[in-house]
Amino acid sequence: MAKKVVATLKKEGGVKYAKIIKAVKNPTTGAYTFREEIVLQDEVNAALKN
Repeated sequence: MAKKVVATLKKEGGVKYAKIIKAVKNPTTGAYTFREEIVLQDEVNAALKN
């Protein structure tokens, strides 16, 4: 499944996307989990600030 997502991100002539992987800390346990998002390449900085 991941290979299919990467292949669609590299499609030419379309809208450019970026895959963001964030480490999010759980406040109760202190454990980190990873959250993945696919956003437009123009909105990467805004997505990383949140």
